[in-house]
This record gives sequence, C-alpha cells and structure tokens, in this order.
Amino acid sequence: MIPSPHRALVADLLDVLLPADSQPGATEAGLLDWLDSLADRDHTAHWAQLFSPGLDALSAELEAGAVLDAELVAELEAARTRPRWPVSPAEFVATMAAVAAHGYYGRRDSGSWEGLGYDPAPKQPAHVPVRHVRPIESGPEALRRVWDVIVVGSGAGGGVAARVLSEAGARVLLLDRGRFLPYEEIGHDHLANHRFSVYGHTTGPGYNGNPRVVAAPGHPDRRVDQPYHRDWHNNAMTVGGGTRVYQGMAWRYHPDDFRMASRYGVPEGSSLADWPLTYDDLERHYTRAEQEFGVCGDGRAHRHQGFRSRAYPMPAQPPTREADVLRKGAGVLGLTVGPVPLLLNSRPRDGRAACVRCGECIGFGCPVDARAGTHNTVIPLALETGLCRLVTGQRVRRVLVDGSGRATGVVVLDMNTGACVEVRAGAVVLAAGAIETARLLLASATDGHPAGLGNQGDQVGRNLQGHNYVGAYGLFDEPVQDLQGPGVSIATLDHAHGLGGEVIGGGVLANEVVKMPVLFHDWAMASDVPRWGHEAKRWMRDSYLRTSHIMGPIQEIPDPEARVTLASGVLDSGGDAVARLSGAQHPESVRAATALRERALAWMHASDARQVWTRPVETGLSAGQHQAGTARMGSDPATSVTDSFGRVHGHPGLWVMDASLHVTNGGVNPVLTILALAYRCAEELALVGK
Repeated sequence: MIPSPHRALVADLLDVLLPADSQPGATEAGLLDWLDSLADRDHTAHWAQLFSPGLDALSAELEAGAVLDAELVAELEAARTRPRWPVSPAEFVATMAAVAAHGYYGRRDSGSWEGLGYDPAPKQPAHVPVRHVRPIESGPEALRRVWDVIVVGSGAGGGVAARVLSEAGARVLLLDRGRFLPYEEIGHDHLANHRFSVYGHTTGPGYNGNPRVVAAPGHPDRRVDQPYHRDWHNNAMTVGGGTRVYQGMAWRYHPDDFRMASRYGVPEGSSLADWPLTYDDLERHYTRAEQEFGVCGDGRAHRHQGFRSRAYPMPAQPPTREADVLRKGAGVLGLTVGPVPLLLNSRPRDGRAACVRCGECIGFGCPVDARAGTHNTVIPLALETGLCRLVTGQRVRRVLVDGSGRATGVVVLDMNTGACVEVRAGAVVLAAGAIETARLLLASATDGHPAGLGNQGDQVGRNLQGHNYVGAYGLFDEPVQDLQGPGVSIATLDHAHGLGGEVIGGGVLANEVVKMPVLFHDWAMASDVPRWGHEAKRWMRDSYLRTSHIMGPIQEIPDPEARVTLASGVLDSGGDAVARLSGAQHPESVRAATALRERALAWMHASDARQVWTRPVETGLSAGQHQAGTARMGSDPATSVTDSFGRVHGHPGLWVMDASLHVTNGGVNPVLTILALAYRCAEELALVGK
C-alpha cells in the first residue's frame, strides 16, 4: 500500500503528471489504486529507494509554502540535486512520470486507449471454429523409464527434435522446466508480458528463485533477481518456448551469412568464422520447416535470397496502410520491398484458423491459434506417434556421462515436488536456449571434464549474440496505422550485406507490429517531447496513429568475451549455480548498427514523413529472445563445441539443437534457421542412433 501520509500527495502529483483534459486524468483513470498494488509487490524497489524519500522531501517543501503544480514539478525535473533532498529530484520526477504513464497507457481500463484510437480487437472473423491445440502431458512416472533420447527444452529446436526422432521410431522423453500455458493464462496484460515485462510476465520462469548475475562493463557483478529484468535476457520458459509469444518472422539466412569470415575477414578482437555448412546444406530443411509449420509469404518478392525449392505454403498477409506509405518511399530510393514471411496462417490450415488481425501479437498468445509454434505443430505430431512423452515442470540439473564421456542420461529436479531423479537414455539433446544450454554444459562438469562438457577448448558459453535492433520513426500528416494485425507488412533485404565502407554484414528493415500504447510511449516519443503534463498527453493522442516505425536487427559480430559462465556463490532455488552474463557488443556490430539506422532514416525521409527521429545505438551485451552462439558448431574442438550436426565434441550421445549452434546469428530473425538446423541435426541422430 502507498503509505497513508503520502496517499493524498501522490494523488495530487499524479494529476499534475497526467492532468485531465479531453481524456481522464490520472486519479480518475484509477492510477492511485494501481500504484497501491505496485507498492505491495516485492519486485518494485522504487518505493523504499526513491519514491518514499522523494515524497518526504516534496512534502517538506509544501509545508514550507511551495505549491504542487506544473511549475514546481518542472523545477524538480531540472534539478539533479536539491537541498534537503536525499535522492535526485530529477530522477524522482522522471521515474514517477514513467510509472504513471505505464499505468495510464498500459491498463485497458484506464480510458486512454479510446483517445489514442487503439483497438486490439480482431478485425475479421475466424471463419472456422477456433481450436486451441493443447499437447498431451505425461506424469512424472515417465521419468522412471529408460529412453532412447531425452530432449531438454520444448522450444523451436527441442520441438522439432522430438518430432523427427519419434517419427523415426525412437522413444523420446521431452522435458521442459515450464508448463503448458493455455491461451487464457498467458493473458493480455500490457504491463506484464514477454514484449513489455517491466512489471513481470506470465510466460516463465517464476519471479522467485531464478536469479542471474550480470557483469556490466566497468561495473562489479550485480545480482538480477527478476527474470523479467531486461539484463536477465529472458526467453519464454513454457511448452513451446519463445514460439508461444514470438512475432514469427520466418526469414532464411542469406547464403553469405554462412561465410562471413571468408567474405569480410576477421576483425581484431572478434571470433568471426565461417559455418561448417552452407546455405545449400540447409535448403531442404528450410523448406520442410516452412511446409510443416506453415509460413505465409511471397518467396519471389525479395532480392538477396538463396535458391528456393518450393514456394511458401500460404500467400502473404494483405498489406496495411503503413506498407502502402512506405512502399512509395522505397520506390524513391530504388529499394526492393515485399511482404514479411510469417509463421502464421493467412488462411485456415491444419485445423487452425487464419489470423484475425488483432492488435495484440508479440508477447501474447494467439486468440485463434493462427500463429505456428512447436506447441501446436510438431509437438502434437510427436505425441501422436505414441513414442514421445512430454513431462513439464522438470528442470534438468546436469547431464550424466560415463567414464568415456558418453552421455547416459540427465539428473532432473521436479519443480513441483522437489524430488530429484536420474533418467537414463541412449542420447541427450540440449535445446534449452543459448544461455541455459551453455550453463547446463558447464554445470555438468565431472572429474574427467572439470571445465564442463564439450569445453576442452574453453569455448562453451563464449560468443553470446542476440540482435541489436535499430530503426527510425516518422510522423505523418495523416494516419498511417490502420491497426490491422500483426502489423508488420513490408520489408527490404537490400541491406543484408553491402552497406558500404568497411561495414560488415547488415540486416533486414521492416515496419513494426501494431504497437501497444505503453510501448509507443516508451519507445516512440521523440526526444523533444515532454514526458508528462498536458503536452505529453496531447502528443500521444495526436501521434499514435500517425507514426510509422521502420526497424531491423543487424548481423552481430561474435566476440569471445561476450559469454555465459557459472556465477560464483549464487544459486537458484534448486541449489544449482546460475548463469553469469558478461561482455558487450563488438565495435563492428555497433558500426553496422549505425549504418543500418541511417538506411532506416533515409527510407522514412523518402516516404515524406513530416518529422523523423531515432534512438541511440545500444552497445551493451546483446542476447534476449534471439540469444545464440554459445555452443557453436565447427570442425575443430579448439574453436567450437559441436560438429556440423550438433554432436558435442568428445561426448558421444550428447547433442545440441538450438541457436547455441549458430556461428553467426544472421541479419534477420533466427527462428527459421533454428528449425532448419534442428531438422538436419535430428535426422542425423535418427540415422546414427546415438
């Protein structure tokens, strides 16, 4: 609860920060009660560290004769220090204004959405009965059996592995530390979701007992207790993993993405290398992923792509109003543009409805199950064979190996009961995501392998990559947003390579999905726009539908010092060492990001935006939902962790089948490459048996 001496003061301050106009003010919109709930939540340290001492100081000023109005708040906002203030007045105002805006624009019952014109409702009917696929789970008794293969993680890689191996006749145990989340349970809380997780999320892991340690450049280690803190670099931990809540861009990597070192050379301080395979080696697996999951798109629309043996199984989504505006600007610049391929039904398929074009996509479950994830495609197919079992709530503590280094099973902690059991198998597949797969390899050290499994070359955990996203915003005279979900509708691959000068690589540029209002406030406001008061509210109302956003990821240059290690002395709720994340982006990644941002700005200007702006290029550690590279494939154990099929060097029967394998992470969303690699690696495991 807000401390009672401060309650009236907080109400008055909120109504200065978000005053009533044609839309409700803060207190009328219910922000006081919402802040009460935040004050009760243990993840919010603002009250003890900033808000309470700031409110005490503000109260003292009012008792001395000051008047709480916009003029006083502006004076505080401009002051880093102030007599008798134990905290920064500027930080106090900025943080309180941000939290107030979150509550105002992030809560569907605040009344703010109507003023912006935001409507998240479906824009078309489902046309077929909505069927939410739910994989059939097995109980912990399955852990007492001996299996041909244990697959750890049910995301993109693990789901495909289970499908391919069970289809080939193997008895497969599929384990996930999370549980299956029904659509309703993921929910639609704009303040607690995987896209905007400042106040938590619903897709795991739990808040308590799951710390990670972050070693920020130039700062000592600090424990990050909240899994939804940005520095935690979370990927969803539930059945389906990130595919439950992702955007689903289904790009193939460019052929040159597999030969970056050959094309550009190896920058000093980097670990840039060629993959031990080519685009042609993956082409048929890309095709299988597109056909089996279901991708909508136009394979002939974009230049700078590799050979395609089959067209996409579904046509692209119809273009949006924003796409029409940006297409004109692309024509001015001579850019090749086309629709974005998506793991999304553009028409009914496999018993699931087509996209209903709602305004809530990334971070949420799909209301009609139109978006394809492993939970509603390959995992049900694996379970239908009768050879695969899915057991949730099971966290693998370590991989077991015999004296020769061969994998023989795993140690599993039942997160529901606390019971610990050894499960035996002929082979183990790790598909827990680049951070947790690396942590598990390191945590499985033995007397014979004291540095961890597959780590004889000190490569496990190194080369952690994600995607640095850059872009540009443009404000137009007329509305450019028609809120036809998912929103992303036009892209160019012309900048995937050849950005000019000494820039290495590049990336795709596309428009954005329909933005949640709270994200629009946090991401899209130009730097010269006030963050509180009448002008801030007016700008939000006038600009929401008239603002376009072009953005995209750059091909990050791997750095061996961007890495995952085990945190010293920091344990999770099960008593195991947690991941320690350290490092930053290589300077060449920052150079590429800056160059790609300039292309986005040029595109927005060419589209006749009346005002164009951007955000600073980030330089810190990059991982997040596109985490990759920590168990890279290669032919030499001294510089890699696995071979070209994901077999861990020196450990027969131990495989990796997630983005940990990526030597480089491409200049596009990586999920289709994760799927394709998993098909390729799992087919090899099915062929050789162990």
